[in-house]
Amino acid sequence: MKISQLAKQTRVASKTIRYYEDIALLPKASRNANGYREYRAADVERLLFIRRCRELQIPLEDIKTLIQVQSDKNSSCHEVDALIEQQLEKVRRTISELSQLEQTLHALSTSCPNNSVGECQILKNLHQAAG
Repeated sequence: MKISQLAKQTRVASKTIRYYEDIALLPKASRNANGYREYRAADVERLLFIRRCRELQIPLEDIKTLIQVQSDKNSSCHEVDALIEQQLEKVRRTISELSQLEQTLHALSTSCPNNSVGECQILKNLHQAAG
């Protein structure tokens, strides 16, 4: 199949597919006589795996590792477990940071009973926080 067909089937942009090839996340496609890339079913499967990992915000280097460890079906999945645990910890940190951000914005949004910018407590609080 051509790159446009692969892109449509996997919902991954052609430009992204070429990038994944450039960084060796996806094997280089074979070329037809006319120079067009030719993809196989294995490429569809690999690209869907990559897309699912990216949806979980797994970094590209970690996806490379996840792809590499699959080459030995009998090896321990300790490395896979560790990568997923690290990603889970990143998500938990982000949630905590976003929760703090929400609290700060809520406090700001309720801090101003005034109707003029000159007396705006929100702006005053933002100036104090910056200083």
